[in-house]
Amino acid sequence: MHDRPNLSPPWRIGIDIGGTFTDLVLIDAEGLLRQHKASTTTNDPSEGVIDVLRLAADAAGLSTASLLGGCSHFVHGSTIATNTLLEAKGAKVGLLVTEGFRDALEIRRGMREDPWEHRTPFPLVLVPRSLRLPIRERTDKAGQSLVPLDDESVRRAVGEMQSRGVEAVAIAFLNSFINSQHEHECKELVRSLWPDAWVYASSDMVRMVGEYERTSTVVLNAYVAPRVVPYLRRLELRLKEYGLKRPLLLMQSNGGVVSVQQVEQRPASLLLSGPSAGASALMVCAKALGSQDLISIEIGGTSCDVILTDDTGIAMTNSTDVNGYHLALPAVDIHTVSAGGGTIARRDQGGMLRAGPDGAGAFPGPACYSRGGVDPTVTDAQLVLGRLQSGRYGGGLISLEKKLAEEAINNRIAAPSGLTIVHAAAGIIRLMEQEVIHAVEKVSVERGFDPSRFTLVAVGGAGAMHGASVARALGCRTVFVPRVAGVFCAFGMCTADARQDVVSSWLKPLATTSASDIDEFLHTLASECRKRFIDEGFEAQDINIESALELQYKGQQSSVIVPIEKTDTSAIRRAFLEQFRRLYAHDQGEDDIVITGGRAVGSVHLGFTEQKSCERTRRKIEPTDLRPVYWEESDNFKETPVFEGDALKYGDTIDGPALVESSTTTVIVPEECHLDVDSGSNFLIHVNRMPGAS
Repeated sequence: MHDRPNLSPPWRIGIDIGGTFTDLVLIDAEGLLRQHKASTTTNDPSEGVIDVLRLAADAAGLSTASLLGGCSHFVHGSTIATNTLLEAKGAKVGLLVTEGFRDALEIRRGMREDPWEHRTPFPLVLVPRSLRLPIRERTDKAGQSLVPLDDESVRRAVGEMQSRGVEAVAIAFLNSFINSQHEHECKELVRSLWPDAWVYASSDMVRMVGEYERTSTVVLNAYVAPRVVPYLRRLELRLKEYGLKRPLLLMQSNGGVVSVQQVEQRPASLLLSGPSAGASALMVCAKALGSQDLISIEIGGTSCDVILTDDTGIAMTNSTDVNGYHLALPAVDIHTVSAGGGTIARRDQGGMLRAGPDGAGAFPGPACYSRGGVDPTVTDAQLVLGRLQSGRYGGGLISLEKKLAEEAINNRIAAPSGLTIVHAAAGIIRLMEQEVIHAVEKVSVERGFDPSRFTLVAVGGAGAMHGASVARALGCRTVFVPRVAGVFCAFGMCTADARQDVVSSWLKPLATTSASDIDEFLHTLASECRKRFIDEGFEAQDINIESALELQYKGQQSSVIVPIEKTDTSAIRRAFLEQFRRLYAHDQGEDDIVITGGRAVGSVHLGFTEQKSCERTRRKIEPTDLRPVYWEESDNFKETPVFEGDALKYGDTIDGPALVESSTTTVIVPEECHLDVDSGSNFLIHVNRMPGAS
């Protein structure tokens, strides 16, 4: 049954578990790339992993054991941590806090992020007040112990938590980011009294100013740990039983990979695991295009994730919001909106058409999935307009029924609004795309970037269906659709490096801080970063560490990250002023500049073999089909050529209007646009403004 393999070992495998599909990308030693999809198994995601591995093994003429045995790197990205939080299925957590500060978690920052939005309540506090237990201890702002840790109050708290069925313990003491002694003493005492408990201290995760942020982060970590870590251990054991000989690597929120053993200490670092892999894949796109000025829109079934990169690299953040909860861990700066193929369209109380934020999910999914869904979605609208075809979809995993899509749109939108089904469908798509446009403007225009100078990278299962339209609205001239668009994050997992971030607050006036003090501070961070890699088995000579300081003007709330190559205070000051002017178009002079913290970002390049460039062809290509497709520019259906994407070669050119269908995505080439195939079999859509557009 299993013949000689048609792959060149060793190969690397990336698997991304999404809400609808589990994606696999395999890259072998010659750069040959294969991609596969299987349905996500919600009850036990590991089943979907095994299913897609079997598909890949069969396609390669291998047994599953041989496929895993020839794998040099196996990287996994999962939504299990995120889903645990979104579905409120985490552990029962007890929180130990400094006496007098038990309500910091509930008070949050003392104000709403949006002061005008007073109707939406804050998310449920993950630890009720009765389980936020005060501990007698105190450390001052200079890190001096004012009140020693009271062991007896810890013992009482442990007894209380045990009697209340607590599974995980979070410890967050005041000023522990300066001196963590009390937290670590408490952690060891809790473990000695309660060996089976999951115990986490905030100082092991976050050493930054911000009591609420540190408390929220360690609580999130404790909340997801008893659900995430056992799953990862089971998956790693199961993969070994199937033949995997290498350690399982996991995608982190910072865009790098790490071992299961490291994640056990910080499982909250997986909360944005899947989407963050797009950052690594985006850097591969930057290399292919010869430009780092890129904005990616990854549109899947439920949401759209937007990432920006320029000549300074991928935009990163120290703090992210996950469903209303604050996570103070380094992460790729991703702006997410509810705009995907499964986004539900509805009429509001005033009769206005709305798209989102609710989604149909994988089950029942859009109405056209024939799984009992009755609400119209973006996918239903695309099917009605002829941009998707009735029949098999998603690599043959789903069957689309146009009649069901028409019924859903007519019953819920068209008939009550007095619209035709076609115009209602076009309106659904237009509204959804407007959400994507706003999301791109959020990461570009609101941060001083002109989106028209960026190339739009359209990825995800639905990204290429909306890329050209979104680009035209933003003024972007080019849309890049990589050949792995439908499995973009799984591809990013194959190309990601190992990464560690060590971040710490350090409050010092720049003018009175010596270069030697700065050097000592950054050296401490770099040493800890290097130790984490060595603990994972990496060689010291393979570790690359980049240092940076965070600076701001006195009294401001946000800092500017300044890379440090040489600890010269004059050079640091100049770099800060240059970066500040770049962000805000002015500066406030050289006085009152303060250092607020620093960071060491370590990486180990894992490498991957890129696909060899194809030879350019010069030929006339013929469509595989002609079908009526609605084009909003002309407000009419036109017989539109349909091309098979997997058969296109370097040098092929297609003029719009046209559709390009591949196994994992559909590319829409609107009127007045044309598509080229590059040497890596990627698609470049050249977007022209419509006549009369400003």
